[in-house]
Amino acid sequence: MDQLGYYLATLVVYFFIYNILVWGLNIQFGVAGILDFTYITFFAIGAYTAGVLTNGPASATNQHYILGLNWPFLVAMCVAAGVSALAGLALGGVALRRLRSDYLAIVMVSVGTIVFDLIANNPNLFNGNDGLGGVPSPFNDLLQLDPNTYLYFFVAFSAVIMVALGLLAHRLTSSPLGRSMRAIREDLEVAEAFGKNSTRIRLIAMMIGCAYAAIGGALLIAFISAISPSGWLPPETFVIFAALLIGGRANNLGAVIGALLIPVVFVEATRFLPKWPSNPELGAALRNMAIGGLIIVTLWFRPQGLFPERRWRWKGPLLARTHGSPDA
Repeated sequence: MDQLGYYLATLVVYFFIYNILVWGLNIQFGVAGILDFTYITFFAIGAYTAGVLTNGPASATNQHYILGLNWPFLVAMCVAAGVSALAGLALGGVALRRLRSDYLAIVMVSVGTIVFDLIANNPNLFNGNDGLGGVPSPFNDLLQLDPNTYLYFFVAFSAVIMVALGLLAHRLTSSPLGRSMRAIREDLEVAEAFGKNSTRIRLIAMMIGCAYAAIGGALLIAFISAISPSGWLPPETFVIFAALLIGGRANNLGAVIGALLIPVVFVEATRFLPKWPSNPELGAALRNMAIGGLIIVTLWFRPQGLFPERRWRWKGPLLARTHGSPDA
């Protein structure tokens, strides 16, 4: 495989992973209105959980971490999704019951900071700031593929996971549960007056979004075989929020376009541009400035995003009686 083919295949995998992440945030923020400013933390929980479950014992890798169970990747990914969902349930069970909007966002940021410091400064947990490395590639011990062929296999594998989660997201957002989430997002008091249990419904959205983040994290650590605290800093959440806001909040197709434009085109594709010898960090700074500028322009001129949220209209018997039915 030539360099360009390898580069493009890598970008495709990143696109699939970011797609999953943006869909998860869309369920939390776009549909249910939960300001999860520590979304990337649940991504990290999934990545670290899948990493230690699929890796061998720490004594065999010259690293320091708990577990090391050599589990199959699919089992580890499902467990990682469950662990992240339970973490979201624990956080949401406290925060969503008492806090709203801005205060909830501040608590989310605080929790993310605590988790980051706990993992980065405790080398016995997940190898500290050095992070996990040497995570085995899924199924490669069975398939025995060369690196180039395996890359194409992983593209197909991650595509299957993404499509399955995309179908699940579509079914959820178009279901009665999804409409209840939208009602609570628009006016919590009115939704509760009509008998909706806002805490339970938002907890469901929180858990599902956290599970999506964990699956994205599991796929990433399986693809690059490593993760460290520097890979899930708070600005990463900002990038995912930017993708959702620009693509279109509460619109699954908008999330796909946003994931393509922001994390892939603006962030990942530009990493390989030549750097200024006198200021190597200038490219990253300009990239963040461009994303920030895009958010400002989008919110000013098209706050609904490139693909607005679909508004559901009732087409039941009442509408038929109002306008006349064919059988009248």
